[in-house]
Amino acid sequence: MTTPRITDPEAVPVVGTDHHLPAIPPQRLCAPAVRARFACGRDWQPEIAGDARVLLDRAPAPAAVLVPLVERDEHLSVLLTRRTAHLRDHAGQISFPGGRQEDSDADAVAAALREAHEEVGLAPSHVEVVGTLPVYTTITAFRVTPVVALVRPGFELAPDPFEVDEVFEVPLPFLMTPAHHRRHAFEFGGQQRQFLSMPWTATGADGVARRYFIWGATAAMLRNLYRFLADAA
Repeated sequence: MTTPRITDPEAVPVVGTDHHLPAIPPQRLCAPAVRARFACGRDWQPEIAGDARVLLDRAPAPAAVLVPLVERDEHLSVLLTRRTAHLRDHAGQISFPGGRQEDSDADAVAAALREAHEEVGLAPSHVEVVGTLPVYTTITAFRVTPVVALVRPGFELAPDPFEVDEVFEVPLPFLMTPAHHRRHAFEFGGQQRQFLSMPWTATGADGVARRYFIWGATAAMLRNLYRFLADAA
């Protein structure tokens, strides 16, 4: 459902939101409830299994991202990064910490924890992995395992300046409210394509408002997390 390469996703027309879908109730968005949902093991199907097509002619490579849910006093929040503008792939985009799974990684969980430590300096000692979401295949031929984790406050971050321009947090209740999920539509290869976005605006410590355009694979994985948590009943 996400896209071929798009240089300016914010310019792609919005065709609607998913305001008809219910928001996840606050009692399902606390650490114990999220932990219990992953522990129950009930079968479910992700809404979005991957990008609409794979553009690279190679066998998909394994990768992993960490979906860090930070335990703040008022709610859980999702820790995200903005990639630096000079990177070859996904420059300037919002993403989870993560990357290719290396031969030295025991599994996807080990890869996600290693990448998060390398990219943003998040120490594994502050991270409690609670489960994984289904593999998501990207347009760039990666099979990405989203590793969901609870993160205890008190951590210190040290973002890699080559890869990460900024680290920020978005309240989980905002992202788990489908009224904030916007659908964009465009035509590619004679077919109608769509992708989701979840724009977030926050005021920094300097008092300046910043807009974060969450879209593509990151938004799709968050939408799958919504479906997973919505199926908790």
